[in-house]
Amino acid sequence: MNRPNNFQRFRELNYLQQATLAAAILERMLPNYMLFSDATEFGSAHELRSVLNSIWEKLALPKSKISLEKLVDKVENNTPELNDFDMFGVYPAIDVCTALITLLNGMMSKDSSEFLNVSKISQASVAKFIEYQLTCDDILADNKAIRNHPLMQYEIDVLAELIACSESQERITSESVKELKQLALSDKQTNIGIEID
Repeated sequence: MNRPNNFQRFRELNYLQQATLAAAILERMLPNYMLFSDATEFGSAHELRSVLNSIWEKLALPKSKISLEKLVDKVENNTPELNDFDMFGVYPAIDVCTALITLLNGMMSKDSSEFLNVSKISQASVAKFIEYQLTCDDILADNKAIRNHPLMQYEIDVLAELIACSESQERITSESVKELKQLALSDKQTNIGIEID
C-alpha cells in the first residue's frame, strides 16, 4: 500500500483544518519577507506580521470583526516588484505575499483548494532557492537534484508533521490553533532553511 502523499492528505482535511494548516505554513515563510525588508528597507514586515496575526484570530474566532478585504490591500501595498530588486531575496518575499493573498482569497471565497495552493507556493519557493544555490555552485539543478535535496526533503517532512497535527484536531479551537502555530515555529527556521530567533 502506498502512503497517501502530503497533498492528498491535505485535501482530506476539513475546511478549517486546511485553513489553519495554510496559516502554519505561512509562519515558516514570513521571516523570509522580514529579512528581505530589513536588507532593502522596502515594505513593512510589521504590517505583514499583523495580517497573519489577524488571520489566526479569524480562524480561532470566526465571528471576530476582521475585514479580509482590508488585509488583502495591506499585503498588496507591501508586495515588491521583481524588476525593482537585483537580489535573490525578492523571490521568497514575493512568495510570502502571494501565499498570504492566496490564503485570504480562500477564506473570502470559502474555497479550500486555495489553502493547498499555499503549500504548493511554499514548496515552489524552496525549489527556487535550491535551484539558485545549486546554480551558484555550478551544479546541474534538475528536478531530481531539487527533489532529493535535504532542504526539499525537510520541507516535505515538516508538511507531513503539520498535517498529522491537523488530522489529530477534529475541532479547530483557539487551543488547537496555538498548538499548530507553535509546531510550525518549533524548529526555528524558515521554509528555505534560514535560522530565526
